[in-house]
Amino acid sequence: MALTPQNSEAFMREVDEAVRQDQLLTFWERYGRWLLAALVLGLAAFGGWLYWQHHSKTQSEAVSEKLDAVLSVAAGGGTPDAKEIDALTQASQPGYRASALLVKAGTASRKGDSKAAIAIYSAMTADTKLDQPYRDLALIRQTALEFDALRPQQVIDRLKPLAIEGAPWFGSAGELVAIAYMKTGKPDLAGPMFAAMAKDANVPQSIRSRARQMAGLLGIDAVENPAETTEG
Repeated sequence: MALTPQNSEAFMREVDEAVRQDQLLTFWERYGRWLLAALVLGLAAFGGWLYWQHHSKTQSEAVSEKLDAVLSVAAGGGTPDAKEIDALTQASQPGYRASALLVKAGTASRKGDSKAAIAIYSAMTADTKLDQPYRDLALIRQTALEFDALRPQQVIDRLKPLAIEGAPWFGSAGELVAIAYMKTGKPDLAGPMFAAMAKDANVPQSIRSRARQMAGLLGIDAVENPAETTEG
């Protein structure tokens, strides 16, 4: 008995379904174990990543708390625990490590061990893993400690790129460069730099005061216009 078109289509659908089921069963028998293994490994990797994220955050918070304690002691004029500082200088986070190194160098300098402080600052300056602002600050502090032993031109060559009006370290670097200019007999270069520092609101007040006095001694008016100051 011949199949009607409707019966023929239904039969073909059943055949297709049977073929698909058979193919799926064959595929599962061949690759099922590997798919399960891949799924398990993927879940394990994801779980490991979540744990690592949590562990890193916890570790970072712990290091941050220790660094805050060290900085608080140093800011108060005290001497932080040497072991704590040494541990922090090995931190995996470059910012924490740089801050700890600055504290360590500063502590050595206050104790009169300029050689140790200079060595730390020099190493920081050469450490490309640290952010540039930390390296620049280390170079300025290193130069300040070495200032009397350096030729004035060496100071200028080192710090002139940082002694630019508007730059983050303009005050600290500019003061050293301006003094070096004076030592080389170039008051015409030193005076305007002192005046610029005196008028720069971003320069620390202590440096501005000294710069204003030096500019005055060199015959340059560095006194701010009261009206301009009020308007600002």
